[in-house]
Amino acid sequence: MSAERLLEIIYAPHVSEKTARATEKGNVYTFKVATRAAKPEIKQAIEKLFNTKVEAVRIVNVKAKKRRFRGVEGLKKKWKKAYVTLAEGQKIDLHGDQ
Repeated sequence: MSAERLLEIIYAPHVSEKTARATEKGNVYTFKVATRAAKPEIKQAIEKLFNTKVEAVRIVNVKAKKRRFRGVEGLKKKWKKAYVTLAEGQKIDLHGDQ
C-alpha cells in the first residue's frame, strides 16, 4: 500500500471522556478515520505514523444525526471511528506532553 494512502486514512484522534477512560484502562486509542478505510489499512497506518505495534482494530460507523436550524432540517455527516488496541508497553502521545 502506498505511503500517500496510509496518510489519508487517519484524520484525527477522537478525544472524549469515554475514550480517555479506555486509554487509561486498556491501552485503547480512538481515531476518526476515512469512511472507506478497512481494518488492515488502519492498522498499517497507525503502525507507520506512530511507530507502534497494534494488536487489534475495532470499527464503528457513526450514523448521521438529524439537526434543525431555523426550521430547516438537515443532517450532520456520518463518519467512521476506529478503536485501536496497542500491544503491552506501547503508547501514543496525543497531547504532546513530555
